[in-house]
Amino acid sequence: MDSKTTKNCSNCLQLQQENTRLKELLAAQNISWEAKKPTPEIIPFVEKTVHQYSPEEKISLFRRLFRGRTDVYPVRWESKKGGAGYSPACENEWRPGICGKPRIKCGACKQRKFLPVTDRVIYNHLAGKHTIGVYPLLKDDRCYFLATDFDESSWQDDALAFMQSCKKLEVPAALEISRSGQGAHTWIFFSDAVSATEARKLGAALISYTCSRTRQLSLDSYDRFFPNQDTLPRGGFGNLIALPLQKEPREKGHSLFVSEGFKPYPDQWTFLASQVRLSAAELDSAILRATAGEHPLDISFLSEEEASKPWQRIGGTQQKLEGSLPKELKFILANQIYIEKTDLPQPLTNRLIRLAAFQNPEFYKASSGYANASLE
Repeated sequence: MDSKTTKNCSNCLQLQQENTRLKELLAAQNISWEAKKPTPEIIPFVEKTVHQYSPEEKISLFRRLFRGRTDVYPVRWESKKGGAGYSPACENEWRPGICGKPRIKCGACKQRKFLPVTDRVIYNHLAGKHTIGVYPLLKDDRCYFLATDFDESSWQDDALAFMQSCKKLEVPAALEISRSGQGAHTWIFFSDAVSATEARKLGAALISYTCSRTRQLSLDSYDRFFPNQDTLPRGGFGNLIALPLQKEPREKGHSLFVSEGFKPYPDQWTFLASQVRLSAAELDSAILRATAGEHPLDISFLSEEEASKPWQRIGGTQQKLEGSLPKELKFILANQIYIEKTDLPQPLTNRLIRLAAFQNPEFYKASSGYANASLE
């Protein structure tokens, strides 16, 4: 090693020793000497929309998907006593000398003048000025969508199971948190008006498929379909369903469309614009896929002719249940019919659910006259 290199090494050692001594002095005086590391830049998440929708485009998209009767619509009311419900919007409501409320019920009033659905009506709903619903069953017994309602304690599990069945069977569906936040609606849209009977057959097939694919679907969770009838009840409009995206519940995280993790989509309008609507031919194919031998339950009784005998299939033959069956069942007749489920095999449980789920007399009562059931 030459003298120059030796001298450089000696200087480096001296500098290191001096550096160590100075650090110790600074530390003894509680003086910070280390340079602060730069704080990493935090870039906030910003949803990138494909298209910036104008109010007119939003209204057009909304009306295209959530399409029902346009000659009349239900509007939500709240009483001073805390009650709430829906009534058909009427031009003469509360007009002195014309409206007889509350002495005369709306259903019996001869002065009713129903208001049609307009772009302004939809705008006011989305802006939070009022809350409206839709009557999905048209005068010719057709519909543009099928909605399924899930509520009570198991609504999340059952709605998710239903959505997974839709995905497996390639049936496009959208999941919405209800207005109350205590339930969910699934929506299946059609490109053209289809028979309500066929739409409800699809819903029944999906429910049955879900029962057999996963587990028992709680009757406390699955409530009903919308449309809730195959044919329009005489003198009435059929059951209504509240429309989504009303401003007030939306600000609480309700009445929004969500992923299967129940997380709202940041851009609701881009999500809705991406929804695929089934044609009549695709509806038929979807029903066949859901009933093609992957579950033991039959949906044929949904026709009017078969509704009185749901235990029979077309052709008069009954499909046998697989596995061993109990020799007897215990029924308790009280305010409802109760069945002990402890020893029931799953196929029999599904069959009993199938018999009970779609012949509920309550919806016949609710669908008569103008006193239509409401859903939030």
